[in-house]
Amino acid sequence: MEESPLHSFELHNYIPLSIGGLDISINKAVILMWIVVALVTVLMVMAGSARRLVPGKLQNLAEMLVDFIRSIILDTMGKDGMRFFPLIASLFLFILFCNLLGLIPGSYTVTSQIVVTAVFACLVYGLSLVMGFILHGAKFLGILVPPGTPGWLLPLMIPIELISQLARPISLAVRLFANMTAGHVILGVLFGLAISGGVLIGWLPFAFTIAMNGLEVGIAFIQAYIFTVLTCVYLGDAFHLHGHDDHAH
Repeated sequence: MEESPLHSFELHNYIPLSIGGLDISINKAVILMWIVVALVTVLMVMAGSARRLVPGKLQNLAEMLVDFIRSIILDTMGKDGMRFFPLIASLFLFILFCNLLGLIPGSYTVTSQIVVTAVFACLVYGLSLVMGFILHGAKFLGILVPPGTPGWLLPLMIPIELISQLARPISLAVRLFANMTAGHVILGVLFGLAISGGVLIGWLPFAFTIAMNGLEVGIAFIQAYIFTVLTCVYLGDAFHLHGHDDHAH
């Protein structure tokens, strides 16, 4: 009986824990998240403590990541968005390291769990709503009315825009979860074919497995980038009211 390619996504509790009926058991996903947090922290602390006029490899890597995240924020949100740099940088680095560590055989892809990506998506979208109402008050509800919409179209456009807004956290969560899950399922299937194919034909799926691993590294970066860009876009809409400010001028 062949092993299911979804078997690698199963989680088993190492240390069962519960507080007030809330399951906080320690499993592989929890341990991997601790490792990711530790790696990101060590990377940034070591890079910051070893600053030199002529940067070393670690400092170069940290500076490249910081400049990359900074450029995303400035391009999508402007200078006002730099107040969110710590949050956005943390999200990008956490998702990126989770994606990359998940490619190590025997490891676990934390971002293949919809509950993890959903928490991040709801956090980002919820923050954009809070910031929008803090900055603009009731006027923020104007995001439900595209600029220049005739009054007779409002009964149609408001429900459409409302559905569009509600779909944002769902699409943000599902996009990351689905891409990471699909890639690892394909890798699992190809590796299984390589093992069962024997020496004569097993090399073909094994070659595809190597190619897919290289592709998955690229996807790990792309998905972290897309999540970060959309985070900046949603927060930017809270600042600029979906183009209402420009329309008003």
